[in-house]
Amino acid sequence: MDQLADAELAAWLAAFRENPGPPARTTGAAAIRSGQRQRAASRPPGPDLAEVADRNIDEVAVRVYRPAESRATIVYAHGGMWVIGDLESHDRACRLLAEATSATVIAVDYRRAPEHPWPAAVDDVVAVLRHAIEAGGPVFVMGDSAGGTLATLACLRLRDEGAALPDAQILAYPNTDLTLSRPSTRTKAAGWALATDDVAWGAELWVPDPARRADPRVSPLYADLHGLPRAIVVTAEHDPLRDEGDEYADRLQRAGVPTLHRCEAGLVHGFLTMDLVSPACAAAARRLFTDLTALL
Repeated sequence: MDQLADAELAAWLAAFRENPGPPARTTGAAAIRSGQRQRAASRPPGPDLAEVADRNIDEVAVRVYRPAESRATIVYAHGGMWVIGDLESHDRACRLLAEATSATVIAVDYRRAPEHPWPAAVDDVVAVLRHAIEAGGPVFVMGDSAGGTLATLACLRLRDEGAALPDAQILAYPNTDLTLSRPSTRTKAAGWALATDDVAWGAELWVPDPARRADPRVSPLYADLHGLPRAIVVTAEHDPLRDEGDEYADRLQRAGVPTLHRCEAGLVHGFLTMDLVSPACAAAARRLFTDLTALL
Protein backbone atom coordinates (compact mmCIF):
# COMPACT_ATOMS: atom_id res chain seq x y z
CA MET A 1 0.00 0.00 0.00
CA ASP A 2 1.25 3.51 -0.80
CA GLN A 3 2.19 5.49 2.28
CA LEU A 4 -0.75 6.80 4.28
CA ALA A 5 -0.67 9.68 6.72
CA ASP A 6 -1.18 7.65 9.90
CA ALA A 7 -1.87 4.15 11.19
CA GLU A 8 -5.54 4.92 11.87
CA LEU A 9 -6.19 5.89 8.27
CA ALA A 10 -4.27 2.83 7.07
CA ALA A 11 -6.43 0.55 9.23
CA TRP A 12 -9.63 2.25 8.06
CA LEU A 13 -8.64 1.92 4.41
CA ALA A 14 -7.65 -1.73 4.85
CA ALA A 15 -11.11 -2.45 6.27
CA PHE A 16 -12.71 -0.55 3.41
CA ARG A 17 -10.76 -2.55 0.83
CA GLU A 18 -11.80 -5.81 2.49
CA ASN A 19 -15.47 -4.88 2.23
CA PRO A 20 -15.94 -1.97 -0.20
CA GLY A 21 -19.60 -2.72 -0.84
CA PRO A 22 -21.37 -2.54 -4.20
CA PRO A 23 -20.73 0.35 -6.59
CA ALA A 24 -22.95 3.42 -6.43
CA ARG A 25 -24.61 2.72 -9.76
CA THR A 26 -25.75 -0.66 -8.40
CA THR A 27 -26.89 0.62 -4.99
CA GLY A 28 -28.75 3.68 -6.25
CA ALA A 29 -29.23 7.16 -4.87
CA ALA A 30 -32.04 6.42 -2.40
CA ALA A 31 -30.20 3.59 -0.62
CA ILE A 32 -26.91 5.50 -0.47
CA ARG A 33 -28.65 8.57 0.97
CA SER A 34 -30.37 6.44 3.60
CA GLY A 35 -27.13 4.79 4.68
CA GLN A 36 -25.37 8.13 4.80
CA ARG A 37 -28.06 9.59 7.07
CA GLN A 38 -27.73 6.63 9.42
CA ARG A 39 -23.95 7.05 9.61
CA ALA A 40 -24.29 10.79 10.24
CA ALA A 41 -26.77 10.17 13.07
CA SER A 42 -24.37 7.73 14.74
CA ARG A 43 -21.45 10.18 14.86
CA PRO A 44 -20.85 12.40 17.90
CA PRO A 45 -22.24 15.88 17.23
CA GLY A 46 -19.93 18.78 16.58
CA PRO A 47 -19.39 21.66 19.00
CA ASP A 48 -22.27 23.71 20.38
CA LEU A 49 -22.65 27.16 18.86
CA ALA A 50 -24.64 30.25 19.77
CA GLU A 51 -27.20 29.42 17.07
CA VAL A 52 -27.89 26.57 14.68
CA ALA A 53 -31.10 27.07 12.72
CA ASP A 54 -32.71 25.75 9.55
CA ARG A 55 -34.05 28.50 7.32
CA ASN A 56 -34.92 29.37 3.75
CA ILE A 57 -33.12 31.96 1.65
CA ASP A 58 -34.83 32.83 -1.63
CA GLU A 59 -36.68 29.48 -1.45
CA VAL A 60 -33.44 27.54 -0.89
CA ALA A 61 -33.19 25.50 2.32
CA VAL A 62 -30.11 26.31 4.40
CA ARG A 63 -28.73 25.66 7.87
CA VAL A 64 -27.12 28.63 9.61
CA TYR A 65 -24.30 28.04 12.11
CA ARG A 66 -23.57 31.18 14.09
CA PRO A 67 -20.79 31.42 16.70
CA ALA A 68 -21.06 33.82 19.63
CA GLU A 69 -19.06 36.43 17.73
CA SER A 70 -19.08 36.32 13.94
CA ARG A 71 -16.67 38.26 11.77
CA ALA A 72 -17.56 36.88 8.32
CA THR A 73 -19.96 34.62 6.42
CA ILE A 74 -19.03 31.36 4.72
CA VAL A 75 -21.53 29.95 2.22
CA TYR A 76 -20.87 26.19 2.23
CA ALA A 77 -21.74 23.61 -0.45
CA HIS A 78 -21.41 19.98 0.66
CA GLY A 79 -19.89 17.17 -1.35
CA GLY A 80 -21.60 14.04 -2.60
CA MET A 81 -21.19 13.62 -6.37
CA TRP A 82 -24.09 16.06 -6.90
CA VAL A 83 -26.40 13.18 -5.87
CA ILE A 84 -25.88 12.42 -2.17
CA GLY A 85 -24.77 14.42 0.86
CA ASP A 86 -27.01 16.83 2.74
CA LEU A 87 -27.14 19.10 5.77
CA GLU A 88 -26.74 16.12 8.11
CA SER A 89 -23.76 14.54 6.38
CA HIS A 90 -21.74 17.74 6.84
CA ASP A 91 -23.28 19.05 10.08
CA ARG A 92 -20.27 18.16 12.23
CA ALA A 93 -17.82 19.62 9.69
CA CYS A 94 -19.80 22.88 9.46
CA ARG A 95 -19.89 23.20 13.26
CA LEU A 96 -16.14 22.69 13.43
CA LEU A 97 -15.65 25.21 10.63
CA ALA A 98 -17.77 27.88 12.34
CA GLU A 99 -16.00 27.36 15.67
CA ALA A 100 -12.50 27.39 14.18
CA THR A 101 -12.98 30.50 12.03
CA SER A 102 -15.42 32.53 14.17
CA ALA A 103 -17.52 32.90 11.04
CA THR A 104 -21.20 32.29 10.36
CA VAL A 105 -21.53 29.25 8.11
CA ILE A 106 -24.54 28.99 5.81
CA ALA A 107 -24.78 25.40 4.58
CA VAL A 108 -26.80 25.14 1.36
CA ASP A 109 -29.22 22.22 1.02
CA TYR A 110 -29.05 22.48 -2.76
CA ARG A 111 -31.19 20.39 -5.09
CA ARG A 112 -29.54 17.13 -6.13
CA ALA A 113 -29.56 14.85 -9.14
CA PRO A 114 -31.18 12.78 -10.51
CA GLU A 115 -34.34 14.60 -9.42
CA HIS A 116 -32.77 17.96 -10.23
CA PRO A 117 -29.94 17.81 -12.81
CA TRP A 118 -27.60 20.69 -13.67
CA PRO A 119 -27.96 23.66 -13.31
CA ALA A 120 -30.36 23.46 -10.32
CA ALA A 121 -27.61 23.03 -7.70
CA VAL A 122 -25.62 25.93 -9.16
CA ASP A 123 -28.74 28.11 -9.15
CA ASP A 124 -29.27 27.39 -5.46
CA VAL A 125 -25.69 28.17 -4.41
CA VAL A 126 -25.70 31.36 -6.49
CA ALA A 127 -28.96 32.49 -4.86
CA VAL A 128 -27.64 32.01 -1.34
CA LEU A 129 -24.24 33.49 -2.17
CA ARG A 130 -25.84 36.55 -3.76
CA HIS A 131 -28.02 37.03 -0.67
CA ALA A 132 -24.99 36.81 1.64
CA ILE A 133 -23.01 39.32 -0.43
CA GLU A 134 -25.90 41.77 -0.51
CA ALA A 135 -26.21 41.50 3.29
CA GLY A 136 -22.72 43.00 3.61
CA GLY A 137 -19.51 42.07 5.38
CA PRO A 138 -16.78 39.63 4.30
CA VAL A 139 -18.24 36.66 2.42
CA PHE A 140 -16.49 33.46 1.36
CA VAL A 141 -17.79 30.52 -0.65
CA MET A 142 -16.54 27.07 0.25
CA GLY A 143 -17.18 23.56 -0.97
CA ASP A 144 -15.73 20.08 -0.76
CA SER A 145 -15.69 17.62 -3.64
CA ALA A 146 -18.85 18.21 -5.73
CA GLY A 147 -19.50 21.21 -3.50
CA GLY A 148 -16.19 22.58 -4.76
CA THR A 149 -17.58 22.39 -8.29
CA LEU A 150 -20.62 24.39 -7.19
CA ALA A 151 -18.58 26.97 -5.30
CA THR A 152 -16.39 27.84 -8.25
CA LEU A 153 -19.25 27.63 -10.80
CA ALA A 154 -21.14 30.12 -8.64
CA CYS A 155 -18.14 32.47 -8.77
CA LEU A 156 -17.89 32.08 -12.54
CA ARG A 157 -21.56 32.88 -13.02
CA LEU A 158 -21.45 35.96 -10.81
CA ARG A 159 -18.32 37.16 -12.62
CA ASP A 160 -19.91 36.67 -16.03
CA GLU A 161 -23.00 38.58 -14.90
CA GLY A 162 -20.85 41.46 -13.66
CA ALA A 163 -22.22 40.92 -10.16
CA ALA A 164 -20.41 41.31 -6.84
CA LEU A 165 -18.11 38.40 -6.02
CA PRO A 166 -17.26 36.75 -2.70
CA ASP A 167 -13.95 37.65 -1.11
CA ALA A 168 -12.51 34.17 -1.72
CA GLN A 169 -13.29 30.63 -2.87
CA ILE A 170 -12.16 27.79 -0.63
CA LEU A 171 -12.08 24.38 -2.29
CA ALA A 172 -11.33 21.03 -0.67
CA TYR A 173 -10.50 18.19 -3.11
CA PRO A 174 -12.84 19.73 -5.72
CA ASN A 175 -14.31 18.18 -8.84
CA THR A 176 -13.30 20.50 -11.68
CA ASP A 177 -13.44 18.17 -14.70
CA LEU A 178 -16.56 16.08 -15.21
CA THR A 179 -14.95 14.31 -18.16
CA LEU A 180 -12.75 12.54 -15.56
CA SER A 181 -9.87 12.52 -18.03
CA ARG A 182 -6.92 13.38 -15.75
CA PRO A 183 -4.33 10.66 -14.92
CA SER A 184 -5.23 10.28 -11.22
CA THR A 185 -8.73 9.12 -12.16
CA ARG A 186 -6.97 6.02 -13.52
CA THR A 187 -4.05 5.60 -11.10
CA LYS A 188 -6.33 6.04 -8.06
CA ALA A 189 -9.48 4.65 -9.68
CA ALA A 190 -10.40 2.16 -6.93
CA GLY A 191 -9.38 1.18 -3.42
CA TRP A 192 -8.83 4.73 -2.12
CA ALA A 193 -12.24 5.44 -0.51
CA LEU A 194 -13.67 7.24 -3.56
CA ALA A 195 -14.00 5.24 -6.77
CA THR A 196 -13.75 6.95 -10.13
CA ASP A 197 -16.74 4.98 -11.39
CA ASP A 198 -18.87 6.31 -8.52
CA VAL A 199 -17.95 9.86 -9.55
CA ALA A 200 -18.76 8.98 -13.16
CA TRP A 201 -22.18 7.73 -12.02
CA GLY A 202 -22.83 11.02 -10.27
CA ALA A 203 -21.69 13.02 -13.28
CA GLU A 204 -23.99 11.01 -15.54
CA LEU A 205 -26.97 11.77 -13.30
CA TRP A 206 -26.14 15.46 -12.86
CA VAL A 207 -25.21 16.10 -16.51
CA PRO A 208 -26.87 13.37 -18.60
CA ASP A 209 -25.52 14.69 -21.91
CA PRO A 210 -21.87 13.56 -22.12
CA ALA A 211 -21.08 16.26 -24.70
CA ARG A 212 -21.85 18.91 -22.10
CA ARG A 213 -19.46 17.65 -19.42
CA ALA A 214 -16.57 19.67 -20.88
CA ASP A 215 -18.72 22.82 -20.94
CA PRO A 216 -17.08 25.49 -18.74
CA ARG A 217 -20.48 26.09 -17.11
CA VAL A 218 -20.25 22.49 -15.84
CA SER A 219 -16.50 21.81 -15.52
CA PRO A 220 -14.65 24.88 -14.24
CA LEU A 221 -11.29 23.49 -15.41
CA TYR A 222 -12.34 24.45 -18.96
CA ALA A 223 -13.38 28.02 -18.08
CA ASP A 224 -11.55 31.31 -18.44
CA LEU A 225 -10.50 31.89 -14.82
CA HIS A 226 -9.46 35.53 -15.05
CA GLY A 227 -11.13 37.85 -12.57
CA LEU A 228 -12.16 35.20 -10.06
CA PRO A 229 -11.76 35.79 -6.32
CA ARG A 230 -8.62 34.60 -4.56
CA ALA A 231 -8.58 30.92 -3.74
CA ILE A 232 -7.50 28.22 -1.35
CA VAL A 233 -7.33 24.81 -3.04
CA VAL A 234 -6.43 21.73 -0.99
CA THR A 235 -6.18 18.31 -2.62
CA ALA A 236 -5.25 14.83 -1.32
CA GLU A 237 -2.48 12.56 -2.56
CA HIS A 238 -4.57 9.36 -2.80
CA ASP A 239 -7.62 10.84 -4.51
CA PRO A 240 -8.83 10.16 -8.06
CA LEU A 241 -9.71 13.88 -8.24
CA ARG A 242 -6.21 15.01 -7.22
CA ASP A 243 -4.92 15.97 -10.67
CA GLU A 244 -7.93 18.04 -11.69
CA GLY A 245 -7.78 19.93 -8.39
CA ASP A 246 -4.04 20.52 -8.71
CA GLU A 247 -4.45 21.66 -12.31
CA TYR A 248 -7.29 23.99 -11.37
CA ALA A 249 -5.08 25.65 -8.75
CA ASP A 250 -2.30 26.01 -11.31
CA ARG A 251 -4.66 27.53 -13.87
CA LEU A 252 -5.96 30.00 -11.28
CA GLN A 253 -2.41 31.12 -10.58
CA ARG A 254 -1.64 31.47 -14.30
CA ALA A 255 -4.79 33.60 -14.63
CA GLY A 256 -3.45 35.97 -12.02
CA VAL A 257 -5.72 34.81 -9.19
CA PRO A 258 -3.90 34.75 -5.81
CA THR A 259 -4.05 31.09 -4.84
CA LEU A 260 -2.85 29.05 -1.89
CA HIS A 261 -2.51 25.44 -2.99
CA ARG A 262 -1.53 22.38 -0.98
CA CYS A 263 -1.72 18.66 -1.72
CA GLU A 264 -2.07 16.79 1.57
CA ALA A 265 0.40 13.89 1.57
CA GLY A 266 -0.89 10.46 2.56
CA LEU A 267 -4.55 11.45 2.68
CA VAL A 268 -7.63 10.31 0.79
CA HIS A 269 -10.67 12.07 -0.58
CA GLY A 270 -13.13 13.26 2.05
CA PHE A 271 -10.75 14.04 4.90
CA LEU A 272 -12.84 17.01 6.10
CA THR A 273 -15.52 14.62 7.33
CA MET A 274 -13.05 11.99 8.62
CA ASP A 275 -11.73 13.77 11.71
CA LEU A 276 -13.06 10.95 13.91
CA VAL A 277 -11.33 8.33 11.76
CA SER A 278 -7.80 9.67 11.68
CA PRO A 279 -5.77 12.29 13.58
CA ALA A 280 -4.04 13.14 10.30
CA CYS A 281 -7.41 13.89 8.67
CA ALA A 282 -8.37 16.05 11.64
CA ALA A 283 -5.06 17.91 11.40
CA ALA A 284 -5.54 18.52 7.67
CA ALA A 285 -8.97 19.97 8.34
CA ARG A 286 -7.50 22.27 10.99
CA ARG A 287 -4.82 23.42 8.53
CA LEU A 288 -7.51 24.38 6.04
CA PHE A 289 -9.50 26.20 8.72
CA THR A 290 -6.32 28.07 9.72
CA ASP A 291 -5.70 29.06 6.08
CA LEU A 292 -9.24 30.40 5.88
CA THR A 293 -8.97 32.21 9.20
CA ALA A 294 -5.87 33.99 7.91
CA LEU A 295 -7.95 35.45 5.07
CA LEU A 296 -10.40 36.95 7.57
